[in-house]
Amino acid sequence: MQRSQVFFMNKISTTFLLVLLTCIFTACGFQLRGVTELSFKTLYVQGAKLSITQDLKRSFKTNSITVVDSAAEAELILELLNEANEKQILSLSGGGLVREFELIYRVSFRTRETGAAVFSPVQTIQLRRDFSYNDNALLGKGEEEARLNSDMRNDAIREIMRRLSAIKKSH
Repeated sequence: MQRSQVFFMNKISTTFLLVLLTCIFTACGFQLRGVTELSFKTLYVQGAKLSITQDLKRSFKTNSITVVDSAAEAELILELLNEANEKQILSLSGGGLVREFELIYRVSFRTRETGAAVFSPVQTIQLRRDFSYNDNALLGKGEEEARLNSDMRNDAIREIMRRLSAIKKSH
């Protein structure tokens, strides 16, 4: 085959592959994350200052929710209660060395509409990640642990947004 024919065949096969992948992803219901549909436009965040507070406020801004400075201005009050990070040994080697850890991240919050007298029941989000451990790769495993903790915090923010999207206004 000539060089131009090979190039032309590669271009056709690449185009065909892209079209095929597009069809597969759309057929299975895949779609990119969009903004979360929330029933309120203003929110007041109170309570404990958690490691996710700034990222959570950024997520509200992305979803066109205004975080206000007082509860009186808000349609919904979000009270962040606490968060906890745990690290537990999951498995040991025959020689008693740690081989796997389990990381646990927990965050608790509750909500209240501005006109309501009481808060909703406390909601807790708990996330877990396992990772293998090796003393010979101490620095790399430390970075992996930090990345997993960061991923769990981001997942918790997405879960809070999902739970807030389930809140319907009571009129």
